[in-house]
Amino acid sequence: MNPKILVVDDDPTLNELVRLNLERKGFAVYCAEDGEEALRLAYQVHPDVIILDIMMPRVDGYEVCRRLRALTDVPILFLTAKSRDTDVLRGFDVGADDYMRKPFSLRELEARILALLKRRNRGESAQLSEIFDDGNLRIDLNLQAVYRRGQPIRLTPTEFRLLACLVRDQGKVLTHEEILRKVWGEGYIDAIPTLSLYIRYLREKIEDDPGRPRYIRNKWGVGYWFARPGEE
Repeated sequence: MNPKILVVDDDPTLNELVRLNLERKGFAVYCAEDGEEALRLAYQVHPDVIILDIMMPRVDGYEVCRRLRALTDVPILFLTAKSRDTDVLRGFDVGADDYMRKPFSLRELEARILALLKRRNRGESAQLSEIFDDGNLRIDLNLQAVYRRGQPIRLTPTEFRLLACLVRDQGKVLTHEEILRKVWGEGYIDAIPTLSLYIRYLREKIEDDPGRPRYIRNKWGVGYWFARPGEE
């Protein structure tokens, strides 16, 4: 079955351009021109990837993404003219998997979609058995659940991918570039400030003392690692 792509933008010309290009590549494409129509179509067709603008009438892209994340882990790619770093960070914070700025290349958009599909398929087929539990912090990669002292911790999809990336290689220092490539994709290997911000978010949620982290350690100028139990 051809992958289903939902394209959401209030510019019908852009929707048509993207639709024609992706249909030639074998995708089944659905289009919406506002947030409410996007939510309705997402519930109806269950797309494999959603391409989402931010500035739209009725319900903006941030709110659409937030609502979808309460129901599904479908990959969401923001395609928008909002290009400030704060816009990008907000997009990831509400649950986006990727972010492209307008104007954009159709070839790059197709490559990003294929990367999201590959990542999702790899995640669905992986047989993960890792459970980290030191009596204080419990991380279940199968259930995508995190608990501290028995209390559930809410993580955004990006925060969980970052934590899972570190936990799977616990005890090993991962470079900034390795982490960015695994969590955000090839287009973000220079986004070290974004990585630093999300490390801070994670530490504030899972560490007893974020200023003296027990779990997420850093090697200055190199990267980060997740400490094994008892590791100094």
